[in-house]
Amino acid sequence: MTISSSMNAGVAGLSANANKLATISDNIANSGTYGYKRAQTEFHSMVINTGTGSYAAGGVRTTSVRLVDQSGSYVTTSNPTDIAIRGGGFLPVTSVSSLGLQSTDYPMMMTTTGSFRINADGYMVTSTGLVLMGWPANADGSIETSARDTSSDLRPIQIQSNQFAAEPTTAISLGVNLPASETEVGSTGLPLELSVEYFDNLGTSQSISVSYEPTVPVAPATGLSNEWTMVLRDSAQGGAVIGEYTVQFDDGRTDGGTIISVTTVSGGGYDPLTGSFSVTVAGGPIEITIGKPGDPNGMTQLSDSFAPTSITKDGFPVGNLTGVEIDNNGYVRASYDTGISRVLYQVPLVDVPNPNGLTALDNQTYSVSSMSGSFFLWDAGDGPTGDVLSYALEMSTTDVAGELTSLIETQHAYSSNAKVIQTVDEMLQETTNIKR
Repeated sequence: MTISSSMNAGVAGLSANANKLATISDNIANSGTYGYKRAQTEFHSMVINTGTGSYAAGGVRTTSVRLVDQSGSYVTTSNPTDIAIRGGGFLPVTSVSSLGLQSTDYPMMMTTTGSFRINADGYMVTSTGLVLMGWPANADGSIETSARDTSSDLRPIQIQSNQFAAEPTTAISLGVNLPASETEVGSTGLPLELSVEYFDNLGTSQSISVSYEPTVPVAPATGLSNEWTMVLRDSAQGGAVIGEYTVQFDDGRTDGGTIISVTTVSGGGYDPLTGSFSVTVAGGPIEITIGKPGDPNGMTQLSDSFAPTSITKDGFPVGNLTGVEIDNNGYVRASYDTGISRVLYQVPLVDVPNPNGLTALDNQTYSVSSMSGSFFLWDAGDGPTGDVLSYALEMSTTDVAGELTSLIETQHAYSSNAKVIQTVDEMLQETTNIKR
């Protein structure tokens, strides 16, 4: 019985070291695989109690564990949608084959890195067929509140490379110098005209025509009135008046040339605290800023020249998509040739209590198991998760030198177990020869 148990222990040793050799082989084979997490075989002794006076060898068992919580080093790339995670967490992905399902509840897998490209259908996929998922953004770039303990709100990221985008104008800063000499007795009193471009809700170029008409004192009055009537008209409404304001300027030594007061005749009321008022064009309201009272950076009345000093506005005309990037917070941003950038999706990071308990799948992906615990979706950089690195991929966690050392140790252990079996065989042969 004792000799037989020795034979069984040797066989168990051969099997155990063969299992360890398998994990070492896998690790070495994937030493150049991006995102690969090395596997490790652990040995556990078996004890068989047969009573006092004798000992039975129990042998050994093995458990193979994939060390998913270990992170590899990072390598930089030239592709903005090559992404990795600096810290904890996983990227949510699904398979290309699941895109044809009628259900919108796509099966979620997890990975720590991926080289994503936009395919013919606009999906961000890897060469192995993994599709990046995220929460879609609204038209204004905001992300709606979604459940964090389910993947039902996640959608495969799809970007149309030939799409257009525009951004309507909502604010204009109107810095203009008006000639003080035009408000003097005897001046012509002719209005001065200015046209300011804005973009409507469809990205079409429109304009607001601004007319500045000076108030000219009537003789025998003398001096300057320092007063102007500003009338704004919208080209999209056939030149209809959308605002009229009377602007009084200071001629004192301290604040000479700056606004004293603005009286609203029509249109939105002037707010002296912000130096602005609102007018309504065909597409909606636009806030016009002319400056606060006493502000030399707003509208002024100096000398005898009429000139725009600083006219700025937001909004952009229709532009073509030029590129897509993913920032550190997981926001997928599209850039257009007009200079605008728009948020299209937010990629959350997946966290589980025990990453090493995840079920390993093909292509460096994982799924939740009873050992890993349930998942939770975090914003990148929040909670236990790290941030997203673009232009980067995570390298394999395999240490080739360490694996080769383990390979030598495993070879010696395997040979030793084979020697045990050989020795037991010789002892049994000797036992058989006693009868002769």
